[in-house]
Amino acid sequence: MTRNFKRSRLILFFLFSGLLTLSSRAAQTSGQNLPEKDLLKAFHTISSHDLMDYVVELTSKKYNGRLSGSPEYMKAAEWTAAKLKEWGLKPYGDNGTYFQMFPIPYCVIKNTGALSLQAIQKDGAGALKTYSFPEDFYPGMNTDSGTVSAEAVYVGYGISAPELKFDEYKGLDVKGKIVVVDSSLPYEKEDAVFPKWVPYSFHQKKQEIAYKHGAAGMLYIGLVPNTNTMWQKGFVYCHISESVADDLFAGTGRAYKENKDRINKTLAPASFRTGKKITLTQETEYHPEGRAANVVAVVEGSDPVLKDEFILIGGHLDAVGNNGILMQGALDNTSGSVDIMGAAMALAQSSIQIKRSVMFVLIGGEENGLFGSTFYTQHPLVPKEKTVCFFNLDMAGNGMGLSLGGGLTYPKISRHWEEANNKYLHRTLRMSESRPSAGRPRSDGVIFQRAGYRTLSIGTTGSIGKTYANDPRDTIETLTPEIMEDVAKWIYVSAVFMANADSLID
Repeated sequence: MTRNFKRSRLILFFLFSGLLTLSSRAAQTSGQNLPEKDLLKAFHTISSHDLMDYVVELTSKKYNGRLSGSPEYMKAAEWTAAKLKEWGLKPYGDNGTYFQMFPIPYCVIKNTGALSLQAIQKDGAGALKTYSFPEDFYPGMNTDSGTVSAEAVYVGYGISAPELKFDEYKGLDVKGKIVVVDSSLPYEKEDAVFPKWVPYSFHQKKQEIAYKHGAAGMLYIGLVPNTNTMWQKGFVYCHISESVADDLFAGTGRAYKENKDRINKTLAPASFRTGKKITLTQETEYHPEGRAANVVAVVEGSDPVLKDEFILIGGHLDAVGNNGILMQGALDNTSGSVDIMGAAMALAQSSIQIKRSVMFVLIGGEENGLFGSTFYTQHPLVPKEKTVCFFNLDMAGNGMGLSLGGGLTYPKISRHWEEANNKYLHRTLRMSESRPSAGRPRSDGVIFQRAGYRTLSIGTTGSIGKTYANDPRDTIETLTPEIMEDVAKWIYVSAVFMANADSLID
């Protein structure tokens, strides 16, 4: 052989070796060599048209806003379970079913009720102002039935915490009165003292304190159909707009917003009698026997050892029901539920075998106070030590980009999501670190995180138009079908990559 020919063969050898090395590294990125043709075949079965059909179904009147505990919620859960069964996912709930049942009381709003205000004068005179639903007030989602007519007493954030030297009821007699309460806390600095304040941010705690002080009713400032409240016999309440709060303050020498700001700045109570008489009527039907379910299904792994490791992907199926207006809950969280369904369908019908098992959980009771996720973490269907991680989807149905909360904290997990996006979706991807939530938990992800699970959140970025949560304007029209399709595809590909990776834990 000539020297030049030998040199050429040597160059070709090193080039080929380099290509093999690059190929090996590419395979190691996702932990396996996967048949791309089979991967893409299932990938392309996910369609925005199908996903939107599921959205139309779940937001329809027959499910009446999917209030957890209600028969309508269970009908929605049964519909989703039927789809999972149709696609071939294995039931993983109670007694071989798709349902993990748990107790949760609920209230039916019989009508929107009535709210009026009258100034208290010595001669009993005073102009009467009648308010309108839904512009001025929403009925309480867990209020008792009845009519209460009494003076309104503003008690700030409704906190009675002697241990914090902050008592907004001190020196006030609210027995038989209607208290006016702000949501949240006056103290927001997340320092060593903050955890002592947090319990007083819970809606139920504010109601409990009002009830213990003998209040007959409550006006909760903030026009939100809030199911994360509690039912108390004989206690009537509703949610009011800030304009109603302004009316309560009118003529008192105080202004609502200024008064609230003063509490926040001075951390001193600013409670007072308003001199206004409120008449509030609500008609409801309380059901303490209510039950709801997490819908749970699995695509089982094939590896004799790794199949006992589970990747959990979940999002809440429930919405806030019907308070006189049907709350579709399209973005919050029909979108996340449907994204999960699309990914579950593709993974179950894919010809690619996975080593680890993947569990899909459509969670109930989120809007009522994170009941379903709390119940799961207290009664896990898979041992926690066998659960690699939990991914939470909430409001992943509008936008242009993708996000993976907690991705920077778990690089051996997030690299598969990054690769899936870079190779097949090409969306802008934002990742962040996993940070513990110090305040009142507001998502199922926080419940899993606090229970000791590696928790990440799947979301979207770059909202298109206005979006809403717990609002009658949260309708199908606010969704972006294209991003929903890509989120479902992203979950499917990433799940395949993770399920077949050599290792996911540092």
